[in-house]
Amino acid sequence: MAARLEDIGRPRRECRSMMATRSLEVDAQGAPPLPKGRSVELAARGTTFVRECGERQRGPSLMLLHGLAATASLNWFSSFPALAREHHVVALDHRGHGRGIRDDRAFTLEDAADDVVALADGLGIERFIPVGYSMGGPIAQLIWRRHPERVCGLVLCATAHTFRARPREHLMFASLPALELGTRVVPDLVSARIMSLLAARYLATCDYADWAQAELRRRDQHAVLQAAVALGAYSGRAWIDTVDVPTAVLVHAHDQLVAPSRQLDLSSRIPGATTHVVEADHFAPVRKPVEFSNALAVAVADVARRQAAGVLELAS
Repeated sequence: MAARLEDIGRPRRECRSMMATRSLEVDAQGAPPLPKGRSVELAARGTTFVRECGERQRGPSLMLLHGLAATASLNWFSSFPALAREHHVVALDHRGHGRGIRDDRAFTLEDAADDVVALADGLGIERFIPVGYSMGGPIAQLIWRRHPERVCGLVLCATAHTFRARPREHLMFASLPALELGTRVVPDLVSARIMSLLAARYLATCDYADWAQAELRRRDQHAVLQAAVALGAYSGRAWIDTVDVPTAVLVHAHDQLVAPSRQLDLSSRIPGATTHVVEADHFAPVRKPVEFSNALAVAVADVARRQAAGVLELAS
């Protein structure tokens, strides 16, 4: 059951009393070094999976939001060490993905955004910087839109404010509801084939290829397809130019899924946003992990610096 809107903003001590955590077993053999993970039960929302590292005294907390069909571990494994040196870092599996929330509700980006705020409530985090990758970008934008008092900056990677602008994209997203219905008839066959092709093409050169493929299999295929439909319907065009927190956009110069021009357009529409470029494609976290983590750390540092300067200006 989803939380009522009034539950999202409850005082953190009350939310903490309604939230249970437990340690999980060590990750499968062949996994990269990762922060300890645990399952987290959010009041009236369900159980998700979280990795957490870094000290809270070091700058604002970062909430890492992964992309479509991925997991927090797969999307951010190469970035945890660099980000945790200066920040408190939290990464969750989105609903229907990895070990994220499972329920009977259709996936919506709004629910995913509210999940993040509910998690922050449970962890006692008042304000934070959402760091959104691909699908995580709209989720980050919606967190600011729905809960502006909780957001002190944004970092948006390999993403856009709309995903359905070209005729080819209209056709692709229009076909997804039928594909989702088809997987209900032959779900394992269709889903396994799609993931196998994806893994063969983009994960073969990953140092942790077997683990990465196992991470991709941790999903509810219906929820992932519903998430793709939601992504195709998403548009922040009407309000993206009202974002009023320090923002950095990390553009993937060779992105084959979200056109770099679309990423640059996103940056141009947000007042004061800075643009950072990584010479990599959409799968940079696993194909070029060092380049990606270095570029991400620079973008995060830029937002954190500007956020801190703003706080100092208000205090003076």
